[in-house]
Amino acid sequence: MPTGYTDITYEVADRVATITLNRPAARNGYTIRMADELNAAFDRADHDEQVRVVVLTGAGDNFSVGADLSQGGFDFDAEKGPDPAWQEPAGRCSKRVFEMNKPVIAAIRGAAIGGGVTITLSADYRLASTDARFGFVFVRRGIYPEGASAWFLPRLVGMGTAMDWMISGRVFGAEEAHRAGLVQRLHEPDELLDKAYELARELIETTAPVSVAVTRQLLYRMSSLDSPFPVHETDSKLIGGLSANPDAVEGVLSFLQKRPPEFKLRVPEDLPGGLPWLENP
Repeated sequence: MPTGYTDITYEVADRVATITLNRPAARNGYTIRMADELNAAFDRADHDEQVRVVVLTGAGDNFSVGADLSQGGFDFDAEKGPDPAWQEPAGRCSKRVFEMNKPVIAAIRGAAIGGGVTITLSADYRLASTDARFGFVFVRRGIYPEGASAWFLPRLVGMGTAMDWMISGRVFGAEEAHRAGLVQRLHEPDELLDKAYELARELIETTAPVSVAVTRQLLYRMSSLDSPFPVHETDSKLIGGLSANPDAVEGVLSFLQKRPPEFKLRVPEDLPGGLPWLENP
């Protein structure tokens, strides 16, 4: 499949879109072009009915060493002139992943440093190889956290661990990342991508696309509210409409009949109405 991209590749097989950071000679150093291509690729996958799950990975032995400093500075298009609407490049990716209706699995091998880790924080799963290493190294370069990582990271690992990693800027290994909850599963390097696809197949075969889309947004959009009442209000609208929901009927029938489900609803066209994040994005 032609990619149409320069710094990434994009291909779809068996209902899985694989997005690969593709600058292995530069250890997948992050560029403005890569940021824009990632944003376009995730948008493409989200609107393709043939795609159920996205796998994000890197070519070569490293996921990404972060911002490409090979030219002696930062590849920041903001430096071309003031623009109040300018958005830093890692957040262009992490925000688009946050808005996805489809689950995203990040398969991380080798170095995931700076922007190379912050772009994964909004993924649904982070699988890492046993040789992976991570670092929120911004303070060691005199710069600031990006990718909205100050919002995502404490929700994943707690404020204490997030403070340690970000204030020290130290690099740490896969075992520490796993213990803290930054990554859910560890695998040997040569097994990592196969395990990511195995997880993707499980999600495709056993879950309902619309239910997944609503559930991941319920968690992201509403878990940080200061009261459960708005969440329960949304829950009540969703549960109250189940009798007219063909996927809910199929889910129960397939369970009772001990067979795999065949869910028919699709995203985004079959998303239920009244979702607060759609009404007030």
